[in-house]
Amino acid sequence: MSTTNVQITRDDKEWTVEVSAEITAESMEKYRTETLNELQKTAKLDGFRPGKVPQDRIAQIYGDDAVMRLAAERAIQNELPEILAKEQILIIESPKVTTDSPTLGRPMTFTAHAGRAPKVELTDYMSVAKKHIDAKEVVSVTDKERADAMLHLRRERARIDKIESGSEPQKASEEARAMTEGELPALDDAFAQSIGYDDAKAFEAALSANMQTEKEMQADQKRRGAILDELAKASKISYPSTLREYELDDIEARFAEDIGRSGATMERYLADTKKTREELRKSWEEGADMRVKVRLLLAEIAHQQKIEPPADVVNHELTHALEHYPKADPQALRANVIHALRNEQTLRFLEGNPEPVGHASSSHGKHTNHEN
Repeated sequence: MSTTNVQITRDDKEWTVEVSAEITAESMEKYRTETLNELQKTAKLDGFRPGKVPQDRIAQIYGDDAVMRLAAERAIQNELPEILAKEQILIIESPKVTTDSPTLGRPMTFTAHAGRAPKVELTDYMSVAKKHIDAKEVVSVTDKERADAMLHLRRERARIDKIESGSEPQKASEEARAMTEGELPALDDAFAQSIGYDDAKAFEAALSANMQTEKEMQADQKRRGAILDELAKASKISYPSTLREYELDDIEARFAEDIGRSGATMERYLADTKKTREELRKSWEEGADMRVKVRLLLAEIAHQQKIEPPADVVNHELTHALEHYPKADPQALRANVIHALRNEQTLRFLEGNPEPVGHASSSHGKHTNHEN
């Protein structure tokens, strides 16, 4: 037996595992021999042909301590997976390993710590989804909303007219906001025709239809959010903090990117708000936790229902994505595309929507909301 004194400690709160074991002196000698055999294949020394340098000379050249450290790495790479497999422990990251100083003729003790594979115990997701679908409200555009939209467009037209007449953008915006309704330009037939409509009536009809579509999309997103929120709270989802840190890294990167678009920097933002990076990440933890849980529960539902996006749709979306991100790694981008499409198809399944994910031009971007 290569290992003795094996101890397994599972932390169900942090969802990690710690493995402690001792590799016997005999096994360490075997791994030292294997290490020297491997070094011998590439060792070069005057007077010897490649691959023929005596092992005792190799040990002298590298030093016993270095050879034993390499032997210790080989030993752990072989022994740790066997221990994990025997104990039926799945991990999702390279373990952090510490050892005592490996010495020839003595056993070596090591400790490995890693995050365990997530465990998802779903609630009755079909009942949860049905409850929210049955409670679906009919949305419509009110006369006031339509009138407010028309007023906003008239004010926007006034602003653009002033800029085109030579006013500075800031001054044009201020003057347009100060104009009374009676002073604003009308959205008449001439205006409608200038932007491609037959007349003002056709423009108003199109505007109303667009507003209706937008309200329906917002209601759909709200309902999806409610379904996912209840599923995440009602299901039992365990995962290591590593996954939350990945989400926090992504949130921070996107936040910094948003700040950068305005010409600022993260350092400047932290100085202005008198916050530390740690405080900022702490404020995002709840959102990051929800993102992890949504990823995991959607993946589990997709697994149970055998949901996979069609290959032709994946290829089409990948081509489209590569046009926008030509320098991206195609394999990583493909994985992201499949992930996003699978999530969208799973959400449609929950909603009772039989429509498969497709590649109509209008659908680009719709399936990315649950990617994060």
